[in-house]
Amino acid sequence: MTITALEGTVNFRDIGGLPLAGGGRTACGVLYRSDAISGLTPRGLADLAGSGIQAIIDFRTASEQQMAPDRLPPARTFSCLNMPLFEGAFTGLAQEEMQRAVRSDDPAAAARAVQAAVAQLPTLGRIYTGMLQDGRTVFTETARRVAASADGSATLVHCTAGKDRTGVAVALILGAVGVEPESVVADYRQSEANLAGEWADRMLGMIGGMGVPLTGEVTTLVTRAPVEAITEAMAWVAAEHGDAAGYLRSGGLTDDELVMLRRRLRVQQ
Repeated sequence: MTITALEGTVNFRDIGGLPLAGGGRTACGVLYRSDAISGLTPRGLADLAGSGIQAIIDFRTASEQQMAPDRLPPARTFSCLNMPLFEGAFTGLAQEEMQRAVRSDDPAAAARAVQAAVAQLPTLGRIYTGMLQDGRTVFTETARRVAASADGSATLVHCTAGKDRTGVAVALILGAVGVEPESVVADYRQSEANLAGEWADRMLGMIGGMGVPLTGEVTTLVTRAPVEAITEAMAWVAAEHGDAAGYLRSGGLTDDELVMLRRRLRVQQ
C-alpha cells in the first residue's frame, strides 16, 4: 500500500510523481523520505505496518539513534540499516547536548559545548559538499539498496530533520534517475515548509535555551532548506563527477545497478 503521510512525523513524503527530463515521472510507493520516526502515533504505526515499506535506512549518528530510537510496529519486521553521516548532524547534536544538560550537574558546560560547535559550523552548502566528499560509500549503498528492492516493496530513508543528510541522499538518487533539476531542488525545498511551525519553533527554542544566539545562520542550519545550498552541492557533483550518476559510480555503483535503480523509479508515459 502506498502512503502519503505518517502520523508522528512532519517531513514524510513519497518522492513519486516527479517529472523526468526525458518524459515520464518517478514511480510512487518505491522511495520515501522522512524526519525521525521515533514519535510515531498509533495511527502512524498502523500505516507503516500496512505500507509497502520493507527497508529503513537511518543516517543518524549512534547517539541520535540512542536518544530517539525508531519506533516500529511490532506486528512485522523491517530490514533496518544504520549508516551514520556526521556532517549535517547539527540538529541531533543540539538535542544530545540538551539531554546532557538536563542530566549534568553543570548544564552551563553543556551549553558552552553547543555554542562552541555553532561557532565552527560552515554554511549548509559547505556542509553538503563535505558530506558528499566523506559520505560517498553511504550514498552509494543507499542507491544500491533502493535499486535492489523487490517490486512492490519500498525503502524509507531518514535522519533527524529529514532535510540535510536525507535531502542530499535523495537529491543524488533523483538526479541519477533523470528527474528534472528544478524538481530535484523543489523536493529539497519542500522540507523547509514541512518543518516550519511547531517543529522549527521547538528546535529553535531548545537551542536558544542553551544560550546559543539564534542568528540567521543558526536558523538556516536548523530549519531552512535554501536553494543555494543544494545547488552548491549539485554543482560540486557536476564539477567533480559530471552528474549524480557519475558520483554514484565513483562510489562503486555498477552500470547494472544504475539500470536497476532507474527501472525501479521511472514510470514512462
